[in-house]
Amino acid sequence: MKILMVCLGNICRSPLAEGILQHKAERAGLKWRLDSAGTNNGYHVGEAPHQLSQKVAKLNKIDISNLRARSFTAEDFDQFDKIYAMSKDVLSDMKAIAKKKYVAGKVDLLMNELYPGKNMDVPDPWYGSESGYHEVFKMIDSACEKIIEKYGISGNGY
Repeated sequence: MKILMVCLGNICRSPLAEGILQHKAERAGLKWRLDSAGTNNGYHVGEAPHQLSQKVAKLNKIDISNLRARSFTAEDFDQFDKIYAMSKDVLSDMKAIAKKKYVAGKVDLLMNELYPGKNMDVPDPWYGSESGYHEVFKMIDSACEKIIEKYGISGNGY
């Protein structure tokens, strides 16, 4: 199973999602390949996750400090089985970037794992305080737990 998490800059939400799901997959004995990317091409490429994302992850015994931001590309549709967008604007950006390579069946909003069809966003904590990062962590953690339940049952996923 190869899963990609996508947000705008790939320094707040999607590296948290990558780290959380990686942690849960390893605990479940799943050999999944996880990655994250951002649709705002060039903004933070090569940067580590935001300090507050790292802090909140570390408080939950997850280390995301070695992750580095990269840009989402159309070729990601060739590389991944499932691609989760953190919000509707990111989903729109993904469609625009991927053009003809876009495969609707591979993509969903992350929160639809918890609330199917509700199309809820994971809010971007970038402009807020640390409490927003804690709230985002909880949302992503719950959705990732559902992903493990849904795709990890057979031991190898998809």
